[in-house]
Amino acid sequence: MEYSNLKVNYEFNPYNFYADQDKFNQVQDKFEYSSEIAEKTRWQLSVVPTANFQSKLDFSDVTVLGSLEISQQLSSKFNVIVGAGRTSIFGAPKFTPIVAFDYKMNEKTNFKIGFPDSRISYSNNDRNKFSLTNSFNGNFYHLDEKNVDNNAEKAVLSQMTSALEYERNVADNWFLNFKAGYDFNKKYNLLDSNDHKIYDYSSGNGYVLGIGIKYKQ
Repeated sequence: MEYSNLKVNYEFNPYNFYADQDKFNQVQDKFEYSSEIAEKTRWQLSVVPTANFQSKLDFSDVTVLGSLEISQQLSSKFNVIVGAGRTSIFGAPKFTPIVAFDYKMNEKTNFKIGFPDSRISYSNNDRNKFSLTNSFNGNFYHLDEKNVDNNAEKAVLSQMTSALEYERNVADNWFLNFKAGYDFNKKYNLLDSNDHKIYDYSSGNGYVLGIGIKYKQ
């Protein structure tokens, strides 16, 4: 279960129609199931119900995302992953392909190159994990009220992020995560009910810094 809150700061605000679009909320859960098809083949199904809204949560704000992936082990160190999913990596929910080549160089180093996520990970011991990541990511939020001037019903954000991450196992199942990187090709648009773009905020690229805490069972 995950909750996130987004606060948008508009440096340039020539139109009043988005003056109240500065706070967005998301609540989502993720269910995963994985099983073997054959000795070296596995499949994984994920279902992600999500509610994205401004301040008034309604049943129409709930959207179901998810994916289906098949992993084929080609050798003791090399896996190929293919699949498809309904994701929000480009902002509005869309069906997207999933492909990755996973190579475990040794017990400390792992390479995963693909779309939409790539990651190079290194662990010098059981508690520390360093990662260099590149990912396509995005989100969307249903607006509380449709504006009569532009018929906007949804705000969508997307970007490509390259980052350096460090995860530390501080105690038992608790982990601290630090992230520093850069967002490329950032987009922030308003869409109508048919997901047609009706306004582009022309947001620029920028840095990303983050700290988080995780509990893993």
